[in-house]
Amino acid sequence: MAGLRVGHAEVAGERALTGTTVVLAPDGGVTAAVDVRGGGPATRETEALDPRNLVDRVEAVVLTGGSAYGLDAASGVVAWLEERGRGVRIPDRRHVVPVVPAAAVFDLGRGGEWGIRPDAATGRAAVEAAAASRERAAVVEGSVGAGRGAAVGPLKGGVGSASTVLGASGITVAALVVANAAGSVVDPLTGVLYGRYFEGRVGYPPAEVHEAARVRLEGLREGAGPAPLNTTLAVVATDADLSRSQAQKMAGTAHDGIARAVRPVHLLNDGDTVFGLATGVVPLRAGMPALNEVLAAAADVVTRAIVRAVLAAESVSGPGGVFPSYRELYGPDRWSGGSLTRSD
Repeated sequence: MAGLRVGHAEVAGERALTGTTVVLAPDGGVTAAVDVRGGGPATRETEALDPRNLVDRVEAVVLTGGSAYGLDAASGVVAWLEERGRGVRIPDRRHVVPVVPAAAVFDLGRGGEWGIRPDAATGRAAVEAAAASRERAAVVEGSVGAGRGAAVGPLKGGVGSASTVLGASGITVAALVVANAAGSVVDPLTGVLYGRYFEGRVGYPPAEVHEAARVRLEGLREGAGPAPLNTTLAVVATDADLSRSQAQKMAGTAHDGIARAVRPVHLLNDGDTVFGLATGVVPLRAGMPALNEVLAAAADVVTRAIVRAVLAAESVSGPGGVFPSYRELYGPDRWSGGSLTRSD
């Protein structure tokens, strides 16, 4: 997405399995909104994005591990922005207050050490990485940033991204997802990722491969103890010129993309949160029909991004638990035509 940059940072340490991801807007910010559907969200500054409230543009959005503790990562991003005079300018015109919305996934203890979580230094490292990235750089996916300790049920989760260009209008819609759900992303009857059913290119793993994977996953579930406290996060962005209320509607419809790829979803154990960003470069010339295309595409790219996150994730085995990757269990997904090298 032109104008937006993504940076990741991970907490260092042998038992550290957490990190932070920052989506950095161009100087001057972008229109922003949010829609929270999960029953246990860990968020910061989301109320500021209500269309009825003052702030209409933000300079950055933070996705982080560490649950409520990890929200401190946003402080590092705030400090970095203040140093550059970026934020809501107060009446004296000499000072700014950066408003940085943030949401966290629950990954505490995944590396085996409860007290390890992102802090302001992690957030600063992530925003610096975003600022240093080149224009239109491919997003690094998998077990990075806020997806470092992510899990989807008993599988390893991570960061994924996807985008599309709408043919009639030329509008781009893109999604960045941290897949970290209490529900499952795999159809237990076939071994197919649920999100694949909406891509129009579904193939099925060999029966013996699926049976071996099913037996292993069942064993992991039996030894997992209480249901995990998880969350799926997403930033959905478009270059269309959306109002705040339209961006909020986009964030809301994007949740449908999570529901297609994860079952069940939006549970009390989840804090599912979607941010909607609009850079405003392309006007909505066709009015409602064009907006409806954007809304539909938002859900589609979120589904695809979750699939990519799961395919890019790397297995983890350590003191905090065993989380095999989908690729470890099922192979490289050749039967669906999946690829980890495509930038779309």
